[in-house]
Amino acid sequence: MNNLIRCISDDGCVVALAVDSFEIVETMRRFTGASKVCTAALGRLLTASSLMGVMLKGDDDSVTLRVNGGGPAGSLIAVSDSSGNCRGYVMNPHAELPLNAKGKLDVGGAVGKDGFLSVIKDLGLKEPMVGQVPLVSGEIAEDLTSYFAVSEQVPTVCALGVLVNPDFTVAAAGGFLIQLLPTADDTVIDKVENGLAGLPAVTSMLSDGLSPLEIIRKALPEFQMEVLDEHACGYRCNCSRERVERALISAGEQALEEMSRDPMTEVKCHFCPAVYRFSSDEIRQILKNARQK
Repeated sequence: MNNLIRCISDDGCVVALAVDSFEIVETMRRFTGASKVCTAALGRLLTASSLMGVMLKGDDDSVTLRVNGGGPAGSLIAVSDSSGNCRGYVMNPHAELPLNAKGKLDVGGAVGKDGFLSVIKDLGLKEPMVGQVPLVSGEIAEDLTSYFAVSEQVPTVCALGVLVNPDFTVAAAGGFLIQLLPTADDTVIDKVENGLAGLPAVTSMLSDGLSPLEIIRKALPEFQMEVLDEHACGYRCNCSRERVERALISAGEQALEEMSRDPMTEVKCHFCPAVYRFSSDEIRQILKNARQK
C-alpha cells in the first residue's frame, strides 16, 4: 500500500504531501511501550520526518529531526530516509501528563518549549546541513512551520496528528505539508487559506477513511493537483551487529578494556527491541582490531 503521496498543482504554485502513518506509529508504540502522550509526541515527529524524507533527492540521503524542549518526555529523535522509512526514539517513553485544557493529549507539555528543533540533512557531503529554530509550542507541527519559514524561507502549512485508543494502541496517525513555490501570488495564497478554513483534523479525516490523496484534495479544493510520486513507507531500523561494533570502537580503548572485564556486554538499540551481546573474548577482539587500525 502506498501510504505517502506527493502532489503539485497544475499551475506549478503549490506542492503538497500527505501520509497515513498509522503503521509507523503503532510499530513505534509496540517497540517502546510509550505512554499515550509520548506516543502522540514521537508519532508526530516520525510522521514529519517521513514527509521531509521524501523531499530529499539522493537515494542515500537522510534527515534527522531532534527536539529537546525541557519537558518530561526528554529528547525526541526521528530519522527518515529518502523513501519515507523512519525510526525514532524518546528519552522517557513512559512520561505521562493529564489532558490539556482542551481535553487533548498534552504534547506541548510533555515536550516542553524551552529548547530547539534541529533538522540535520545528510546529503552525502563532507558535513551535514543543520538548521535550528527555537521551539514555538512543542506541539511539533507549529515548530516545523517555524523551521521552514526561518531556515528554508518556504511558506509552509504543517498538520500532524496521532489518535490514541484507551488501551494505548494507535487509532489513527498522519499528516500533511503544503508549501508555496516562488511562483505563488496573493491569489494562490487566498485559495490555500480558503481550503484550510474549517478543515477537519488529520486524524478525523483518516478515521473517516480518507486516503492521503483525498486529504490533499480536501485541503486544496480550488487546485487541480497532479501526483508526482507515491511511497510505501514504514518503520525501519537499520541497526546491525557491525554497526554496534563500530559504535563500541568509537567509545575508545579505555571503555573497551573496562567492558572486557565483564563476562557479557549487552547493547540495546534505541530504535528497536534488538539486543546485541558480546562476550569478553569478543570485546577483546574488537579492541585488538581497533588498535590495528
